Amino acid sequence: MANNSILVFAEQREGSLKKAAFETVSEGRRVADQLGADLHVALVGHGLDAAAGQLADHGVDALHLADHEALQYYTAEGYGHVLAGLVQAVDPVVFLLPATAMGKDVAPRVAAACGAGLATDCTELTVADGRITAKRPVYAGKAFATVGWAEGTLIMATLRPNVFPAEPREGSGAPAAQPVALDGLVQGIRARVTEVTGGGGDTKDVTEADVIVAGGRGLKEAENFALLEKLAQQLDGAVGASRAVVDSGWISHQAQVGQTGKTVSPQLYIAAGISGAIQHLAGMSSSKFIVAINKDPEAPIFKVADYGIVGDLFEVVPALTEEVAKLKE
Repeated sequence: MANNSILVFAEQREGSLKKAAFETVSEGRRVADQLGADLHVALVGHGLDAAAGQLADHGVDALHLADHEALQYYTAEGYGHVLAGLVQAVDPVVFLLPATAMGKDVAPRVAAACGAGLATDCTELTVADGRITAKRPVYAGKAFATVGWAEGTLIMATLRPNVFPAEPREGSGAPAAQPVALDGLVQGIRARVTEVTGGGGDTKDVTEADVIVAGGRGLKEAENFALLEKLAQQLDGAVGASRAVVDSGWISHQAQVGQTGKTVSPQLYIAAGISGAIQHLAGMSSSKFIVAINKDPEAPIFKVADYGIVGDLFEVVPALTEEVAKLKE
């Protein structure tokens, strides 16, 4: 490898780094250490000072700030232009992005512009003899493929959130910030987002929550998700769901956990009325503690659960909610 740098895109929203950004930066630092390379991190948006400060003590050697009012809101075209230009300027051997909605959207555009080889949704990166290989799920998670890159090809990969550990490197200090020259890049943006309106409410993203209370077919109907919402509120957590109930329209796709939904790794995952299909387990089995509530003692979810409750969720969940409320008092 002739070059000597690793580039990471650290995703931020409203001036604050996403959890996946820290995971991607940490994995970039690990790969850089094994290759004897410098770690460069790219921040794109507007008003990035706070986000830049969050990268102190994460082992970043150089921080590239693409700060412009035209980049305040994400667009694939705008961010793609900037990141492709930054790749040409830094000339890294590896470019890593998180496999979030934003990362999945912008990575193919950058790969096409830079002639890079892109491996998506990777769950593992391995460095051996100076070469990198990646492991990624195929066939809806039923198998894993190990992929490599041709010699001399820019290595690009998106990393699945909640799989790679976010490990600060104490004592590494704040990275040196370098503003990116944007005039030429920004002028090429043909469409811009002028406003982003939220969906309302204080619903937590399951990928960011430390506690998730998830429901499946055992809830019987959409209205019964209110039981889980009450428990999640007491635990300051998020409400998740299996694919079956999302497909039935009981809850938004944003809550779906599993192979075709979101991968989560909370401190506590409570699965109520979820049988535990392999596709669902693929998205939550790395949770620190798993509590399963199901009437069927043979449900597959119990095989991965740390604690299992064989019982009617309509009795168990309200009782749990009541006990948590008492403890908080």
